Formats: sequence, C-alpha cells, structure tokens
Amino acid sequence: MKLLFAFLSRDFHTETSYRFSFLVGLGGVFFNVLVFFFLSEFIGTATTPALDQYNGDYFSFVLIGVAFGSYFGVGLNSFGRALREAQTTGTLEAMLMTPTSLPFIIVGSAAWSYTYTTFRVLIYLLIGTLLLGVTFSGANYLGALLSLVLAIIAFASIGIIAASAIMVIKRGDPITAVFGSVANLVGGVYYPVEILPEWLQIIARLLPLTYALNAMRLALLNGAGWAELAPDLLALALFCVILFPASLLIFRYAVQRARLEGSLAHY
Repeated sequence: MKLLFAFLSRDFHTETSYRFSFLVGLGGVFFNVLVFFFLSEFIGTATTPALDQYNGDYFSFVLIGVAFGSYFGVGLNSFGRALREAQTTGTLEAMLMTPTSLPFIIVGSAAWSYTYTTFRVLIYLLIGTLLLGVTFSGANYLGALLSLVLAIIAFASIGIIAASAIMVIKRGDPITAVFGSVANLVGGVYYPVEILPEWLQIIARLLPLTYALNAMRLALLNGAGWAELAPDLLALALFCVILFPASLLIFRYAVQRARLEGSLAHY
C-alpha cells in the first residue's frame, strides 16, 4: 500500500503541477455533458424503441455510456502509456533497480489514471443528477458496483496485453487506437447496440464493454434485480476468467523476451 500511495502521490503532483491543463480537463466534463444534454433535447421524444428497456431516456442512457465507458479507454491505454512514459523519460531502468517488480511498476503507474477517471465519473453523475434531471431512484447500486469491478478487471486485462505488445514491438498506439474506435462504435456507448446491423452486433457481443454498459444501465436506470443482470454479469465474469490469467502470462513472456534481448528500456 505504501508503494501504491507513492505512485499515486507522484502522478498526482505531476498532473496538478500543470494546473491549467488539469482544470481544463475537468471543465471539459461539464461541456461534454451539456453537448449530450442538448442533443437529447433536440432528439426529444423521437427515440428508438431500443431505448424502451432503459426507460426511453436518451440523456440518461448516453450519460452512463460516456461516464463508465471511459474506464474502457483507461484500461486499454493506461498500462501501455505508463510503460511508454517510463521508457522515454528514462525512469524505467531506475525503478527496475529497486526491489519493486516490473508488473507492480506498471500497475502502480496506471493507478492514478483509474483514480482520476473515477473522479471524472462522479462529476459526470453529479452534473447529471443535480443539474440536468437524471434520477437513479430505485437503482441497484450493488449490482452496478459488481458490474463495474468485473468490467475494470476485463478492461485492464486487455490493457495489459496491449502493454505487452508495446514492450515487444515498441509501438502499440495504432493497434489500441483502432481497437478503441471499434469498441466505441459497436459497444453501445452512444446508442443502443440493437440499432446496429446484425454483423456489427456479433462484433459487439465479443467485447466486454457491451455487457458492462448494459448491466450498468439496467442496474442504475431500471433497478434491475440479480436475475435480470445475471447474463451480463456472467459474460463479464467469463471475460475476466479468460483474459486476466492470459494477460499475466503474455506480460510475463513479453518481459522475459525483452530482458533476453536487452531491450526492456528501449523505445
């Protein structure tokens, strides 16, 4: 815990040292929420029947998608970004001289990204509920929390695999950018998956993001019980069981290969 706090403290001071950029990033949340709020006002009642299962409210639908979908972006990019920054700034070799293991260095370096994202999610929800009329009355908060935990594990597993690729091939940005764009396109962030063509819906079912957002919306907007959440939660659990051990094995192989080649800190 002391090591984790040290990583969080370091990254917090780094981010807040650029005060204007930090404040602009937080202010961007407010304007982003307003964009979707006015878009929902423009759409009005002309919504698709696919929204009926979420009480037909597009703004609440997209607010949850944008807020909690950001965890997918963090999981996909934060581990690779942390590794890349440590390589380019020359701090990776120094940290490797300490007793701290490389996996913990990467995980600890990504801890701030998750903390900051959680803070942004809370701002999204507070703006929506306090200023723009979103209500979560009767929500199944425990079900939402469980779906979030499973989603973070699944998303992080994909991110660890991406970091492994960066360690071996030294560049992973194009791959993660394309994967992230595809996930945002078909994962149900901005619109229901049901409106997509069937072949895109098949792709959507292969992504943990699809099940995570569906479970989150059902739990928060509909107050869905465990029986209704079970299919999505089981799918997320399956992603975790498969992806998390696989990501650790792939990461271990990538580290061993980079050490054998002497390219661990190369970029």
